[in-house]
Amino acid sequence: MTVPTLSVVVPVYNSAPTLPLLTQRVAEALGPTGIEYELVLVNDGSRDESWSLIVEVARGDSRVHGMNLARNYGQHNALLAGIRAARGETIATIDDDLQNPPEEIPKLLAKLDEGYDVVYGSAPKRQYGLLRSAGTRLTKLALRIAIGDVIADQVSAFRVFRTRLRDSFAGYSGPYVSIDVLLSWGTARFAAVPVGRDVRTEGRSSYGFGRLATHALNVLTGFSTRPLRAASLVGLVFTAFGFGVFVYAVVRWLVGGSVPGFPFLASIISIFAGVQLVTLGVIGEYLARMHLRIMDRPPYAIVEETDPR
Repeated sequence: MTVPTLSVVVPVYNSAPTLPLLTQRVAEALGPTGIEYELVLVNDGSRDESWSLIVEVARGDSRVHGMNLARNYGQHNALLAGIRAARGETIATIDDDLQNPPEEIPKLLAKLDEGYDVVYGSAPKRQYGLLRSAGTRLTKLALRIAIGDVIADQVSAFRVFRTRLRDSFAGYSGPYVSIDVLLSWGTARFAAVPVGRDVRTEGRSSYGFGRLATHALNVLTGFSTRPLRAASLVGLVFTAFGFGVFVYAVVRWLVGGSVPGFPFLASIISIFAGVQLVTLGVIGEYLARMHLRIMDRPPYAIVEETDPR
């Protein structure tokens, strides 16, 4: 079997209507370039006929490799499974809804050839509702904290990178995955190029505010210690505040005055109790992730492949 130059990895979730067109457009986009490629389709616990279609397509095209996960693990976990199975020297990742045009892959590869290790396709920003926009901003903020300001705002699911980068996270086995953070472990040479974005014609995005906020929290607490440092800083600030209140009360007592009673005391207790609970919550998030890592919970489980490797 010919070893491909490029592996196109696609996480698939309830995308039976778009899969035939996806494989066709990938072939039409890469065929004229002469690039030897493989298409890795990772079924992430779809509830429709996606896996059956993947098996059917793989039977008719040796370049297609299908992987069926045991359940829905999430987009990044499915991507990690596909990335580890990829055989090409370069990997491209795109969504299954065809909003990322496969025809733009050569543009990203051309930028990669300029000496970069990771290139993102930066599409025009879309207008979402208030909650979805807030979730997107939270995710971008989490990525800026985890990987820096240089490229975080241009991160997208449409990316190409050199396969050797996966060596930097070969031993990673945690249940919470962020491909962009993992890639930043192996390089600082990031770039982005403008690309188009097609309109979604089938289904609807499963990424609402809740999932985006959860992903942002996972990035923050799974790949950065800054929340713990922030909790420590808040603790120091309020310790200083408490000491100031104590000095104020003593001075008022020495000069014969009095400090207002119950309202003052209740306010101070409420403030400090709130800070303590928030700090304990941050510590609890880290302890929960440590617990899951100790359990050795895998990021995904493969139950079937079209051509096991």
